Amino acid sequence: PPTWMRSEMTTQHAGEVRQGIGVSPGTAYGPVVQVAPPVQPPQDEPAPADAEQAAADVARAFADVAAALDAKAEHVVDTAQAILKATAMMARDKSLLKAAQAGVRAGVGPATAVSAAVEEFVVKFEALGGYFAERVADLRDVGSRAVAAVLGVPAPGVPDFTVPSIVVAEDLAPAETATLDRALVAGIVTRAGGRTSHTAILAAQMGIPAVVQLPGATQLPPGTFIAVDGDTGEVVVAPDPALVAEQQARRERRAAALAGSSGPGRTKDGLEIALLANIGGVEDAVLAGAQDLEGVGLFRTEFVFLSAETAPTVAEQTEVYRRVFEPFGGRRIVVRTLDAGADKPLRFADLGPEENPALGRRGLRLSAERPELLDAQLEALAAAARQTGADVRVMAPMVATVEEAAWFARRVYENGLPRAGVMIEVPAAALRASHVLGAVDFGSLGTNDLAQYTMAADRMQGELADLLDPWQPAVLDMIAAAADGGRTAGKPLGVCGESAGDPLLALVLVGLGVSSLSMAPGKVPAVRVALTHHTQLDCQRLAAAARDAATAVEARDAVRASAAPELLAIL
Repeated sequence: PPTWMRSEMTTQHAGEVRQGIGVSPGTAYGPVVQVAPPVQPPQDEPAPADAEQAAADVARAFADVAAALDAKAEHVVDTAQAILKATAMMARDKSLLKAAQAGVRAGVGPATAVSAAVEEFVVKFEALGGYFAERVADLRDVGSRAVAAVLGVPAPGVPDFTVPSIVVAEDLAPAETATLDRALVAGIVTRAGGRTSHTAILAAQMGIPAVVQLPGATQLPPGTFIAVDGDTGEVVVAPDPALVAEQQARRERRAAALAGSSGPGRTKDGLEIALLANIGGVEDAVLAGAQDLEGVGLFRTEFVFLSAETAPTVAEQTEVYRRVFEPFGGRRIVVRTLDAGADKPLRFADLGPEENPALGRRGLRLSAERPELLDAQLEALAAAARQTGADVRVMAPMVATVEEAAWFARRVYENGLPRAGVMIEVPAAALRASHVLGAVDFGSLGTNDLAQYTMAADRMQGELADLLDPWQPAVLDMIAAAADGGRTAGKPLGVCGESAGDPLLALVLVGLGVSSLSMAPGKVPAVRVALTHHTQLDCQRLAAAARDAATAVEARDAVRASAAPELLAIL
């Protein structure tokens, strides 16, 4: 990797230092367990003796894969369950099956035909970008499992191991990540993946340190001891004892500091900053509701819709929302309405293919095309709020104009909900935030998409990961513009992108003017500690230093150099 991407923290130690992207915080040390590569069809596989029988075998293989994924989904919850069910739907895709069967009938061996059909769809998914590009690893996993089923060999997956280890792979499919044993998996490293890949999402949810985009990851010999830093993205191969001891001491300091962290978020001089959770479903809500945090800053409602064959009824949605709201009592719950569309296709709301789904009819734009879906969701949210007495606030994704914001707010109020907000994830909304926020009650910055659109870099294009770094000064400038607009409009602005869970970046965000930070629940204690060691003026100075930097690396280094020693001791 380029020398400018390397941290000085570990290069002082012996051992080979490799740089990836940290996507789930914490450090880990242990032996490498390599995930077996996907099952490949045999070279020069002969044509089937009976093409129709082979076509039936292919159909049965895909059906068995779907059934196995559904069975795995029954043993996990919420985000992991939704991902597995969506992957099972891929295995049931009629177009994929027809393509594989067409190959068999043309004289291609069944395993080869399955693999070729999958790769044909991979090319299409990558060309579509957005949600489809994010599903390429899942699609290839389905293909590998189907090939294994056709050949009658074991499906790919994580091998058995009995001591805490670092799981290393090209990329972990959801079926693998969702079923990892947290007691044995000390860390995760992948050669591919991205900041918003399933590996990243599930690792953070499970509290497992993880690094993606690590060069040469799959060439690490099994049993090799490595040290993983999920904050910096560094992996040290065969580290010397000094580094291992340093990481252990840091883990102990961090654990001690976080154990004493409690109560509402406040800066050293008493500025209140609400610390909230990002959740994806009922089980997430139960776990987060039992923790010391101030509510929910982002409830992703997609899991209610994405695996459904037909639009969920108002009654069905009401029951799910009631179960999500109950664990939080009177604490706030910010709900994002359905964020789907061309890049997250719904069987019951398919608007057809688009040239660039990431810029197409997604989020609120889909709601404008299918307002009955939005109205049913708002009606169900209002009913669940009445039943539970929850402080429910509803916001729309992909808002770009004041007209869209006003249209959404009107529908929210008409359905009996008192507070309407918008996601600020489109540069147009950030630059015109005083007008856009003037039409609603609050705003929330979605920093993942805001970085994508500001830097013109696909979130799932691993090679562009440096452009998607939330420390990019241009992205910080965009956040500052939105915060300025919020102050002008007199409306609160929070952050619900995962950047809010970075303790150093959280200080910058507070310095820019946000009033709430929402993140994976496990990240709240570290952010709370960071705030307690800095005043509002400290945060403003750190924000200015980050924005004055020329690069993302320099921005983070500038903040790290000026942050309180008490915080640096546990990072």
